[in-house]
Amino acid sequence: MSRRGLKRLPALKDANRERRLFANRVLVAGVGMVVLIGLVLARLVFLQVVNHDHYTTLSHENRLKILPLPPPRGLIYSRDGTLLAENRPSFALTAVPENVPDMEAALHELRGMLNLSDDELEQFRKQLRYSRRFEGVTLKGDLTPEELATFAINRFRLPGFAVEAGLARHYPQGEAFAHVVGYVGRISETDLQTIDQSNYAATTHTGKMGVEKSREQVLHGRVGYQKVEVNAQGRILRVVERTPPTPGSDIYLTLDAGLQAEAIAALGNYRGAVVVTDPNTGEILAFVSKPSYDPNAFVNGISRALYRDLSTSPDRPLFNRALQGQYPPGSTVKPLVALAGLQYNVRSADKTTWCPGWYSLPNDSHQYRDWLKTGHGPTNMKFSIAHSCDVYYYTLAHELGIRRLHEMLARFGLGSITGVDIPGEAAGLLPSPEWKKRARKQPWYPGETLIVGIGQGYMLSTPLQLAYATGIVATRGEALIPHFLGQIENPVTEETISPDIYRRPRVELANPRYWDEVIAGMDEVVNGATGTAHKTSLGAPVRFAGKTGTAQVYGIAQGEKAKTTGVPEHLQDHALFIAFAPVDAPQIAISVVVEHGGGGSKTAAPIARRLIDHYFKGAAVSTASFAPHAEHEAPPAPVPADSPAPAAAESAPTPTEEPDPHD
Repeated sequence: MSRRGLKRLPALKDANRERRLFANRVLVAGVGMVVLIGLVLARLVFLQVVNHDHYTTLSHENRLKILPLPPPRGLIYSRDGTLLAENRPSFALTAVPENVPDMEAALHELRGMLNLSDDELEQFRKQLRYSRRFEGVTLKGDLTPEELATFAINRFRLPGFAVEAGLARHYPQGEAFAHVVGYVGRISETDLQTIDQSNYAATTHTGKMGVEKSREQVLHGRVGYQKVEVNAQGRILRVVERTPPTPGSDIYLTLDAGLQAEAIAALGNYRGAVVVTDPNTGEILAFVSKPSYDPNAFVNGISRALYRDLSTSPDRPLFNRALQGQYPPGSTVKPLVALAGLQYNVRSADKTTWCPGWYSLPNDSHQYRDWLKTGHGPTNMKFSIAHSCDVYYYTLAHELGIRRLHEMLARFGLGSITGVDIPGEAAGLLPSPEWKKRARKQPWYPGETLIVGIGQGYMLSTPLQLAYATGIVATRGEALIPHFLGQIENPVTEETISPDIYRRPRVELANPRYWDEVIAGMDEVVNGATGTAHKTSLGAPVRFAGKTGTAQVYGIAQGEKAKTTGVPEHLQDHALFIAFAPVDAPQIAISVVVEHGGGGSKTAAPIARRLIDHYFKGAAVSTASFAPHAEHEAPPAPVPADSPAPAAAESAPTPTEEPDPHD
């Protein structure tokens, strides 16, 4: 084969092309490396030169931390120096979330180690949701010595958890002052919306009830700060700088511990309330709601089981009867109705009314019965108060009409809050045609005016309101707002501040002699030979005046007799008694309400007498009064626009079925 017939094979390798390609790649790589090195150098210049100060500061902050210091909470005392709320040393287990690698695993291990309850774990998880990750969150408070030792042994297995020493709130008197002092509890999401979070940076608890809540700003104090040096694990090595917290101020209440204990003992096993005030200053000397509860159970979170027991108990220990209990005042309002008759010139003190044992409205056959079936015969004002004649007040109420009756009773604080300085006060109910039309969509009937005249029907009052109204009568018109705050004392400077006394406008009568007429009747109740509580005054250390009351809690049909035996306890009458002593120069005003206690003279009056004996015989009683700075006039408390229909209205006599022509 000739050379010309052979094909030329393609070249397997182009060396020139490969050299060019390699050179291009080296150039690109070199340029890229130069650019990257330039960027790194630029970043280094930016970090080390431009932002040198900023990152130096951050570096120091990795070593130094500023920690808030909780202020010691102010203490609470009674007027005679009895400690009612204190701070005790306590140890709590806390966690800083950002330092815990696996929170759920750690909680599982701690649950078996410290016997954590479901409630404690739920509360802890709830706090985690609204706490910042670098802040400590309390898992379990008030650790026992055994729990402290167990955690100390296993601490190396639980990074982010630590034991912090602090002060825990404690109430040494337990149940005795729970409804006044209240208690503190852990700060909730709702609390965070109202408190100054910067001032509560190291605080875990805030006031929830009673004085603890109403005086929170005084008791809490101001937060402090300290700058500390920490190691890589976050443990404090030393304190670099410290600004101490400002402790909360101490509070002295107007309550007398001895009188409070006597009132609790006097109530015995009854459910009810006792309020004792100084009508000259408005100071509350005793304030008892029974049964009560131990506030210490609420401080670190009450268990569900215990709270369920308290909230479902038929005795209702959590219910503040003295402040929120609303009861028909019964015959305790008769002195006020008598004053209305005098003030509006409807009835003179000497005018007599014939009491046959019943009363009927004109042109109506329905009989409104007197408590004394045979009647009282001819009855004047003094006799009507001393013997609590219902017929006298049926007649007087009808002559007054509901509008004038409502106006006078409202001047004594019935149907509106007194303005006492703890939260949760109930307003009671002072019915009127306007109220009934608004609440019941019904007209007002004449028979309803009659039963308001004897303190029954829709009418409801609190024990505190009754003590307030009694104080107005005792002082012949002075309306001083009741209060618990006696003194505020700064524990650092020992300076004291006394509160101002606030008063409402005086209850002025057309003739000051009207006070004497009514007080003479109340004096006859306990000091007269035939008064409804005449045995109560025997051997008393001072002369006192009072008025019994019995509030019916179930209805009796026309012509039916009231049972005196075999009545279930929950259907028995409430027993009431109001009093003030001494008659000529009153120092105390008292209201007693005993739930289902029967007659006021039999059950409630002896309780008041026991308190009078204790107070004026000086048995462990301090009668010192806190000197006020000034007196201020307060506007009348508003009457609530709407109130629910009370169950006690079932006890009212049946009214006539025609609207009252007087209204």
